[in-house]
Amino acid sequence: MRYLARTDCANRYGGADWDHVIAMSHAPSFDAGRLPGEREGYLTANGLRLRVREWGPPDAVPIVLLHGLRGYSGTWRRLASALSSDFRLIAYDQRGRGESAWGPGCNSYTGAYLCELEAVVDSLAVPRLVLVGHSMGGTTSYVYAAKHPQRLLGLIIEDIAPGSSAAGAGASRILREMASLPLSFKSWDEARAYWRKARPSVGEKALEERLAESLREDADGTIQWRYDAAGISRTRIAPDPARVVDLWPVVENLSVPTLVIRGERTDFCAADTVARMVSGNPHIDAVTVAGATHYVHDDAPEIFAEHVSGFLARVVTAAN
Repeated sequence: MRYLARTDCANRYGGADWDHVIAMSHAPSFDAGRLPGEREGYLTANGLRLRVREWGPPDAVPIVLLHGLRGYSGTWRRLASALSSDFRLIAYDQRGRGESAWGPGCNSYTGAYLCELEAVVDSLAVPRLVLVGHSMGGTTSYVYAAKHPQRLLGLIIEDIAPGSSAAGAGASRILREMASLPLSFKSWDEARAYWRKARPSVGEKALEERLAESLREDADGTIQWRYDAAGISRTRIAPDPARVVDLWPVVENLSVPTLVIRGERTDFCAADTVARMVSGNPHIDAVTVAGATHYVHDDAPEIFAEHVSGFLARVVTAAN
C-alpha cells in the first residue's frame, strides 16, 4: 500500500500501565492504546483522504477490517494483537470518521463506503484477502463480497444480518441514540459519562480508547466529535429509501466462505435471521458468543479472536 504519509507509532508512555495514564489527566491519552509496530498513514480513495492503520508483516495474508457506524480504525487493536504475528491487518477510518475526510454532501450510504473499500483493496495490490466487517461495516462487506468474490479468501461478519438496520430493538436503539446525540460536551468527564451510559458493557480501557478516537478538544475547551455527527445522524434517522441496500438478495448469492459472529445478548442481529441465512446458503456458517452484545469484539475479544483465527486457518488452508 502506497501512502501519502506514514508514521510508525510507538507508545508515548513507554509501557506505563493504563491506570497510571488515566490518572495523569481527565483527558484520554490518544497514544496509550497503540500497539508496538503499529503503522499509520493516509491514502486517497474515491477522492477522499482516509487514515489507515496496519499491523503485522507487510507480506503476510491481508485482512481488511471495517468498523461500525460510530467506530474507528483503532477498534480492531485487540484483534490485531492476537493475529499480527501471522497476518497483515489493515483498518481505516471510514468517511466522516476519525481522521478521514468527511466527503461532500454528508453521503453516509453503502454505495459511498463501497467505492472507498474498493479503492483501499485495489491499493493493496494483492490477489486475495479476508474481509471483516462489524455492523455498518458488515453491510459494506456483504456487498463487496457479492460483487467481488474473486478477490476474497473469506468473509467475516460481526453482528449484522438482513433487516438489522431496518427494524427491531437494536435498530430502534440506534435511532434513539442518533436522535438524542449531543453535538458537543462541556468537559471530558461529561463525554466519559455519555459513553459509559451508551456502552455499559465495554471495559475501562476500551472506553478510554473510544473517547480518544471519537472525540477531540477544541481551543475553547469544548469536546467535539471526530466524526460527522450531524450528517451520520441525518442519514440514519431519515434515510433515502432508494439508497438503502436490501441485504437478502446479497446474502442469498454469496459464494465465498462466510462466518457470521453474533453476540448472545445482541439486540441487533436476530438468531432466527442468522439461522435462515445459514440454511439458505451453504457458504455461510455462524457462531454465537455467550454473554456478548452487539459489540462482540469489545465484549469478548479473546473469544472473538479465537473464532476469527479458526476461520482463517480453514480458508487459508483451503486456498493453498
